[in-house]
Amino acid sequence: MQGKGIQRSATEGEDEQVQRAVLALVLNEHPAQLTGEEIEREVGKDAEQATDDLVSVGLLRREGASVLPTRAALHFDRMAA
Repeated sequence: MQGKGIQRSATEGEDEQVQRAVLALVLNEHPAQLTGEEIEREVGKDAEQATDDLVSVGLLRREGASVLPTRAALHFDRMAA
């Protein structure tokens, strides 16, 4: 979208990097279930917000303390491989 004159802030770009890191970790560890604390230890302090953002767009879901990829995220990951 940057090519269409839409400027992204540095924070927006950083947020997306953290979201990518969280999603990649959850997908790579699947079917193992990670907790939010485990994700935060691996990715860093912004992992909780990134996880919340990914849950809100339907790529991750929470089951109790566990964070899991949705079927859509797993399908897309298989297609990208």
